[in-house]
Amino acid sequence: MTCARCQNSGFLNLHQVPERIVEAGLEVILEWIKANRDTDATVCDCCGNGESWYGEPGEHFAGGDLGGNNGPYAYNGGLPECS
Repeated sequence: MTCARCQNSGFLNLHQVPERIVEAGLEVILEWIKANRDTDATVCDCCGNGESWYGEPGEHFAGGDLGGNNGPYAYNGGLPECS
């Protein structure tokens, strides 16, 4: 399921990252964020944990957390933040 919080980009506040960095790909964006701690850009905390993703960037965790008792969304009854 596509993450609406980050518009399927895998990042929050991606508009703060220079376009040339965004075009260079995920790893380059992550390195830029690490080197520029004054930015609010970060890995999405809905499809990831703020540092890495639960699966594919911009997609919700699909590891069987339907009951809400396990997985990264257990705190929210098994539902991602943007559901």
